[in-house]
Amino acid sequence: MEITEAPSREELVRRASELVPLLQKNALWAEENRRLPEESIEALTEAGILKMRVPTRYGGHESDMGTVVEVLAELARGDGSHSWTVAVWAISTWMVGLFPDEVQDEVFSTPDVRVSGILSPTAVAVPVDGGVVLNGKWSFNTGSQQSHWNTNAAVLATGDGGYEPIMVAIPLPDLRVIDDWYTSGLRGSGSVTTVAQDLFIPQQRVLSMGPVLQGRISSKLNANSPIFRAPFMPTACTTVGATALGLAKAARDAFFERLPGRKISYTAYDSQKDAPLTHLQVAEAVTKIDEAEFHAFRAASLVDTKGPTGEPWTLEERARIRLDLGAVCQRAKEAVDILNTASGGSSIYSSVPIQRIERDVQTLNLHAIMHPNTNLELYGRILCGLEPNTVYL
Repeated sequence: MEITEAPSREELVRRASELVPLLQKNALWAEENRRLPEESIEALTEAGILKMRVPTRYGGHESDMGTVVEVLAELARGDGSHSWTVAVWAISTWMVGLFPDEVQDEVFSTPDVRVSGILSPTAVAVPVDGGVVLNGKWSFNTGSQQSHWNTNAAVLATGDGGYEPIMVAIPLPDLRVIDDWYTSGLRGSGSVTTVAQDLFIPQQRVLSMGPVLQGRISSKLNANSPIFRAPFMPTACTTVGATALGLAKAARDAFFERLPGRKISYTAYDSQKDAPLTHLQVAEAVTKIDEAEFHAFRAASLVDTKGPTGEPWTLEERARIRLDLGAVCQRAKEAVDILNTASGGSSIYSSVPIQRIERDVQTLNLHAIMHPNTNLELYGRILCGLEPNTVYL
């Protein structure tokens, strides 16, 4: 086991910033080939970014949530698919830290291991001697073809005819891959479907979902680590919101990079930057980006504040993390929409980043756990004194 001194937040953000030009260069290739290029993965690995949520005893950083959000947002300035894939790897790697220590030893024995995962319990496990037999499939399995392990949700058949939600750790070679990721957005994330067929999972690699959602873990060695004391949903939701924030910043960068020398066709404006309409558009867009940033880091601050103390989370705090996630996505999309509208007809070419940013942020807003309307409704229910209509809090 290797324990190293973790890089500071400033250092990791600096490394992420230095990768932005490379990710921008590789974005079109990733979109056309529906996966990340090996050059990008090697660069992310070398920068230590994939170790942010790895336990320190395996050479990881155990980075706090504020660091994770800032790094992922910076990566999204380069490309949304790269940031989204790293976000999923970060969540799933963190999830491994909740499993028994012997399972962690097995997973992290692979150098620079990459772990992807799915929260939707779309497979069924049946108890057998020594473990379970798993059948089912998981769609939207981001980065799985370029991962070594999966942490996937399923339901366990109970003796009374019911089902219990569980999480399982699976080596990727044990799953069949269906290459079906033909989409309009986040194409480079390679979020294909994976299938388990009569797959035996030993008992130590089966984790009951109930305690996980409440922030109780099976690992003894991670029990006192601040990042592993935070509940699952606040951790996961705060992580993925960072990509939406970064895409909004990418749209801002892309717009202002093309602004000098642009005119507004079929008008008297020889310079777009002189038009009052442009002033209103950019001011509104940047305001929305600031609002998205507020929600992203408010969520991160709550996770980082409560993690070290072990203080119980209130129902409203859990729902507010979901609200913050929805608000990040909504404000980011609104900002991108404004800047995309102001980018003119020439922006539809595939070589111009704004059109890809628009499609990527739209895709994020359609994600079931990120959809603004779903999260607004959930938080509103809690404020009105009603019970939540989901266990994913």
